[in-house]
Amino acid sequence: MSLSRDQFEKREDVLQRSLSERQMIMIGLGSAIGTGLFMGSSLTIHYAGPGVLFSYLLSSLIVLAMVFCLSRLSVIHPTAGSFGLHAETYLGSWFGFAVRFTYWAANAIVIGGEATAIGLYMKYWFPGLPSWIWIIAFSLLIIGINAISVQSFGWFEYWFSTLKVVAVIGFILLGIALIFGNSTQSTHYLLAYGGFLPHGWKGVWMGSAMAMFSFMGTEIIAITAGEAKKPKQALTRAMKWMVARLVIFYLLSTLVMVCIVPWNQIGGEQIQESPFVKVLQSLHIPYAAGVMNFIILTAALSTMNANLYACTRMMFSLSKSGYAPAVFGKVNRRGIPLMALIVSSFGLGVAVLLNMFDPQAYNTLFGISIFGGIFTWITIFLSYARLRRKKTGKASVLAWAGAVLLVLFLLTMLLNQAWSFAIYTGFCWLFLLTLIYLAKKGVQRSQSVHPEQ
Repeated sequence: MSLSRDQFEKREDVLQRSLSERQMIMIGLGSAIGTGLFMGSSLTIHYAGPGVLFSYLLSSLIVLAMVFCLSRLSVIHPTAGSFGLHAETYLGSWFGFAVRFTYWAANAIVIGGEATAIGLYMKYWFPGLPSWIWIIAFSLLIIGINAISVQSFGWFEYWFSTLKVVAVIGFILLGIALIFGNSTQSTHYLLAYGGFLPHGWKGVWMGSAMAMFSFMGTEIIAITAGEAKKPKQALTRAMKWMVARLVIFYLLSTLVMVCIVPWNQIGGEQIQESPFVKVLQSLHIPYAAGVMNFIILTAALSTMNANLYACTRMMFSLSKSGYAPAVFGKVNRRGIPLMALIVSSFGLGVAVLLNMFDPQAYNTLFGISIFGGIFTWITIFLSYARLRRKKTGKASVLAWAGAVLLVLFLLTMLLNQAWSFAIYTGFCWLFLLTLIYLAKKGVQRSQSVHPEQ
């Protein structure tokens, strides 16, 4: 029997509503301004050169469209299940099942990717120590923060995010000062080494596909609605301001990078260090690179913190929908779904193992997580398109355009040898989820026909 809208929401309304609007904004920024910007921008610049500005602009337009659709859905359904519940309500149970499990798994992998990046950052000060030691140490710290209470999570995330936002603003202001101080040299770097579009529009398009990863995490602000003090009043404002700041930060920081340092010295397939640190090292400012490395490390911790929160709440939502064991839907006396938190930490274990055996662990984790993020955004667009059709009888051009562009990004990555493995892995994951879903439905039908006496 299908559930009403109120019944869908009541399943998950057992969490503590403790997050303020300011904390919601900073949690969204905390998830989106992380390794995708501080490390992933290296790949984006590698593909697009100075044309990376067009790559981020196109990605920004898609993000704005996605946030518009998600905000409309979330105001109606302000729950921790967020887009998973939206998909279940408007697209059907398979979508609700698939998008929540895919988002959960992809974000768990993102957590591992952030932990891997931390291992690389720590090599700046301790080049002789293996990365897995730092991964374990910082993983335990983040798990502890999430296990205390949602207030502690919100407090730490607010200050983690504030620090990296201040750092990005400082980086941009420093870069602008240097550009205006030596405009000829800066213009030279934009046009030298193959011109503004060294790999043509194809490179810009591929850069856009990579840039999408940088913005993934913006959707987490909708998940916080399940624990926000005044979700319906705060959600739309928080999402609007968060995205506006993100777009400005990404566009200006990448502009600074390609103006100050030749793009072919920043980007590369083999990511070994942050391009932010590389830029500051090239300027020979005393201690600046070390300070930025510390801030970027803090940024990775912030993203780990935010994504572990998102994974935990998505597993909680899966349990409340009957798609995961009931134990993951239970909360302790502090309002924390502790078992969901523990199982959502599996990506950290994957990161430790990969770093022991795979020298390109970050690239591997980066690629696999992209599929999950794009699939989630496609589902958000389709959910809003269905809502719009039900309410007005009209198609949403915005939602369908966003969904089509994201599908094209997936196909582009499928044809690229460096990233095809990640996409094939994603399709195999969806096939496996479908088998599990059908098996579960078969068991439920059998139980309804032959109930226990």
